[in-house]
Amino acid sequence: MLKKLKKKVLISIVIAGIVYLAFTIYADYEEVLLAFYRFDLILILPLLLLSFLNYITRFFKWDYYISIVGVELKKTDSFSIFMTGLIMSVTPGKVGELLKSYLVKEVTNTSVSKTAPIIFAERVTDFISLLLITVTGAFAFDYGSNIVIIVSLFLVILVIAISNKRLALDVLTLLEKIVFIKKYLTNLHTAFESSYLLLKPKPLLLMTLLSLFSWGFECLGYYIILLNFGIDFGLFWAFFSYSFATIIGAISMLPGGLGITEGSLTFMLIRENISKNVAFATTFIIRVVTLWFAVFVGVLSVIIYQKRFGKLNVDSF
Repeated sequence: MLKKLKKKVLISIVIAGIVYLAFTIYADYEEVLLAFYRFDLILILPLLLLSFLNYITRFFKWDYYISIVGVELKKTDSFSIFMTGLIMSVTPGKVGELLKSYLVKEVTNTSVSKTAPIIFAERVTDFISLLLITVTGAFAFDYGSNIVIIVSLFLVILVIAISNKRLALDVLTLLEKIVFIKKYLTNLHTAFESSYLLLKPKPLLLMTLLSLFSWGFECLGYYIILLNFGIDFGLFWAFFSYSFATIIGAISMLPGGLGITEGSLTFMLIRENISKNVAFATTFIIRVVTLWFAVFVGVLSVIIYQKRFGKLNVDSF
C-alpha cells in the first residue's frame, strides 16, 4: 500500500516539476529568481500556520461527519486518519482522500460505503463555501461569471437530487434491473443513506460555514504573499482570485489541479498588469505553503499512523 501511495505522490511531483519548469521558462528564469529574492522568508512560518489552521478546521468537519453517520472512533484515531488523508491532496478532485474511509474500516471495521460519502460531503461544502466568495467577486471584478454560474447550478442540482429521498430510491430501483450493478445495491443503499444524512439542511449549512472559515485561512495567506510583493488589490480580491483558481483547478480533475490552478492565479495577476515573474513567484509560494505542505503533513501522518496501527494494508485502494 505504501508503495502505491509513494508512486501516486511521485507522479504528481513529476507533473508539478514539468508545470513549474514551463512557467519558469515562460516568465524568464533569471527574472523569476530575482522575484524570489524579494520574498521575506520570515513569512514562511505564519503562512504554514495559516495552512495548518485550515487542516485543523477541516478536521472538525470530518469528525462531525463521522458522528453523523454513526461511526464510533476515538478523536485521536480520527485525527490521525484525517491527517493521513492529506497525502492524497494531489489526486484529481482530492478523490484519493477515500483513503480515509479505508483506514476507518481498518480501525473500526465499518464498511467503506458508509463513510465514503463523507469525502463527497467535504468536497460539496468546500465548493459551496468557495463559490460564496467567488460569485460576488466574479461580478464585482467582471471575471469568470459564466463559469461560476454553471458550477453553482450544477452543485445546487446535485445537492437537491441527493437530498430527494424519493428520487434516489427510484434511481436505486432502476439500478436493480442492471445485472452487474445488482450485487452492489446494498453498498449503494448504505452510501445513499449516509449521503442523505450528511446533506440535510442543518449539517450542510453548519459545515459550509465552517468550510468558509477554514478556506479563509489560506486565502489570507495568499493576501499576505501579495502584500510582500507590494501587490494590494484589496483583501476581497485576494480571497476571490484564490477561491476562483481553486475551483477551476478542482473541476479540471487534474491531480491537485496542477497547471490549471497555477495558470489561473498567474494569469489573474498578469491581467492586473503584474509582471510575469512576480505573478509566478507568488503563485509558486502559495502552492508550496498550501498544496505541498498538505502532502508533507500527510507523509508525516502516514509514518505516525503506521507506528500506531502497523503497515497500511488496504491494497485494494
